[in-house]
Amino acid sequence: MVEGSVRVVRCGGSLLNFRRAVFSADSKFIFCVSGDFVKVYSTATEECVHVLHGHRNLVSGILLNPNNHLQLYSCSFDGTVKLWDYLDGILIKTYVVGPKLHALFIPPCAEESIFLTISKEEPDIFQLVSVKLPKSSSQDVEARELSFVLDYVNQSPKCIVFGNEGEYIAAVRDFYLSVYFLKKKKTCNFTLPSTKNKKNANNKFTCVACHPKEDCIASGHMDGKIRLWRSFHDDRKYTYTCLHWHHDVVMDLAFTVSGTSLLSGGRECVLVEWRDGSEKNKEFLPRLGSTIEHISVSPAGDLLCTSHSDNKITVIHRNLDASAVIQGLVKDRSISTGLMIDPRTKALVLNGKPGHLQFYSLQGDKQLYNLDIIQQEYINDDGLIQIELTKAAFDCSGTWLATVEQRQEDETEFELQLKLWTYSKKTQGFVLNTKITMPHDHPITALRFNNAENHEKPTLVTASRDGHFKVWVLADDSDIYKKAIGWTCDFVGSYHKYQATNCCFSEDGSLLAVSFEEIVTIWDSETWELKCTFCQRAGKIRHLCFGRMTCSKYLLGTTENAILCCWNLLSCSLQWSAKLNVSVLEPDPYSDHVAAVSQSAAGSDLFVFKPSEPRPLYIQKDVSREEVQWGVFVPRDVPESFTSEAHQWLNRSQFYFLTKSQCLLTFSTKSPEEKLTPTSRQLLAEESLPMTPFSSILGKHRQQQQESRSNDTSESELVQLPLTENIPAINELLHTPAHVLPSASFLCSLFVNSLLLSKETKSTEEIPDDVDMEEKKESDDSDEENDFTEKAQETNITDLGEDVIHQLSKSEEKELRKFRKVDYSWLAAL
Repeated sequence: MVEGSVRVVRCGGSLLNFRRAVFSADSKFIFCVSGDFVKVYSTATEECVHVLHGHRNLVSGILLNPNNHLQLYSCSFDGTVKLWDYLDGILIKTYVVGPKLHALFIPPCAEESIFLTISKEEPDIFQLVSVKLPKSSSQDVEARELSFVLDYVNQSPKCIVFGNEGEYIAAVRDFYLSVYFLKKKKTCNFTLPSTKNKKNANNKFTCVACHPKEDCIASGHMDGKIRLWRSFHDDRKYTYTCLHWHHDVVMDLAFTVSGTSLLSGGRECVLVEWRDGSEKNKEFLPRLGSTIEHISVSPAGDLLCTSHSDNKITVIHRNLDASAVIQGLVKDRSISTGLMIDPRTKALVLNGKPGHLQFYSLQGDKQLYNLDIIQQEYINDDGLIQIELTKAAFDCSGTWLATVEQRQEDETEFELQLKLWTYSKKTQGFVLNTKITMPHDHPITALRFNNAENHEKPTLVTASRDGHFKVWVLADDSDIYKKAIGWTCDFVGSYHKYQATNCCFSEDGSLLAVSFEEIVTIWDSETWELKCTFCQRAGKIRHLCFGRMTCSKYLLGTTENAILCCWNLLSCSLQWSAKLNVSVLEPDPYSDHVAAVSQSAAGSDLFVFKPSEPRPLYIQKDVSREEVQWGVFVPRDVPESFTSEAHQWLNRSQFYFLTKSQCLLTFSTKSPEEKLTPTSRQLLAEESLPMTPFSSILGKHRQQQQESRSNDTSESELVQLPLTENIPAINELLHTPAHVLPSASFLCSLFVNSLLLSKETKSTEEIPDDVDMEEKKESDDSDEENDFTEKAQETNITDLGEDVIHQLSKSEEKELRKFRKVDYSWLAAL
């Protein structure tokens, strides 16, 4: 391993709804952009079967190659267009265009040309250009000849569409609809009034779609209306009709393949199907969970999908029946709970959709499940003050989960609830155990469990702006009716009426540190006596954490005045301090390292150090250009083996951090490679291979083998047939193209013979056919049986893996020798 190759990479969690998803021609796969990558999902199993990586910046557009439906085009902010073989995940060609590319369009009749949206020097002016893709045998091709098509277009690909097999282009922006006819090079402009009428309608365009077979353009608007434009070849004779159901902005429109229906979606979380363009004839698919941002239709017309604002893609059958959900990392308005790791599943846990905790698999880059904490219906209204999930914490075993939810409309009206959840093995999920209403008079600022392994009973501490911290313990709450346990308050602490801002337990659980604005207090967790205080007078304490393992005698704290302090608990004095504006301070629970992310005008920097000395062990500048808000250490399944001191912090844990725009990043030590589960690889292989008669025969043969193994028969009664995967004749039949295979009469005898039992035993090889085994002596028989057993074991180990070879009896061997003499030459005449 090269130890100097540590770098920051996107590890998942990127937006799946940044652009419209694209179906494969056979509807088996769905493609979506995800950060710098393109992900290929199976529409049947929701598994990610390929990750197409090669772009060096955000992917901004994907489309199938109209000349080859097994290939995919993608464009990116890195100024390149790439052509992929998506079945094998292979990059075929890269076209270097140059400027930043925002959208990609390929009309069906395109002849070696594609259309791209690029930005001019002004930040808000975009152009639609055409690029001819030159033919070349090299993998990297220069394609810098841009031909101007349209100016002053919207950067969103939802606002540009090609109609009537590429005869014209419809583009919308603000209050304008422009129709550009490619052959005539003529533009017709249509304008809607920009002033609001008495009903407060807003005519601003948001999206556009074209009928696949007729000259009809559908446009969506901010006021929820849909306009169907006809006779737009003349800007004086045009007509339009209105469809209106949405009460808010129309986010996207799409016609079905036949053109008989128009699909629309928006903030109502309802997919609307307008049949025959009629307002009276419409169907609905409601309760899709969040705002519909994109609608895509498969080329075959049997499937469609919606992309949602919560980073989700829903695959829907043509009869408006949802069939699959691909859920990425939910992007909430704020991550107030921070990043946590579920001790049971090793999943990343944080705020999900409103009122929920999401459990997200970092390895599979998908959501495992949602836990409804608030358990109330969410009302999608920007002006309404909602109940918010603000804090959450796990105990060390994952048995208990504590959550805090609050709602504050003004200073006088304040609601606060503390909930304790226990893990149920029966339901394989968390069940509410205790609900405490108004545990504090003001918002809770910190929530921590005592995670010491030798601690007798579960203990939870909450700190609040009301100037108190409270200790909650698990107590027996049984009565004459039932046996039960619940949580109760055991101790209330304060310090001179200051607001409590942070709290944390030491590694062994013997000490509790609570910060009261600028002062840090240390409490004994057994007697709850105040042991000592630290006062640096460098601003309010922002973060607080104890050192671990060899550095457990140190306490770290950061202040709002950009000071990082380290106190020695044995001498009760300041060990060292440094000038550092720390936004994230996270100790590694599996080593004595601490990660600190500092914020500056240039970006965010990472420092890894041990509390015992102020010298950083590792420094990574510019880990992100934006502010890093949260970080967490995740244990590795397989430890690394770095020997250098600078990289040892990566051996047992991996550090993940979340930026302000909720981009999840980590430090990689290996080259980027696609991560596929075994089921994904098997799925891709099975879907790629065509079904043939020979594969049907083999499938039944394998099924019979499995059924025979599952029967309640002894091993001595089973005869193991040879493995078909290792037979050359069968491999040639399945993997050789049909037009170069020999004749069927030649192959048939080979195929039948390959399925017969091979003579591998010592007895059948050495004993002549005319010698009867029953005439042998008993001693010779026993010796031969022992030799046969050893031979069978050797063959089993080297050739057949875990399969067991049955030892044939004397009568069975005699029958096999007779069977070998049968003439099979008649098969060649078939």
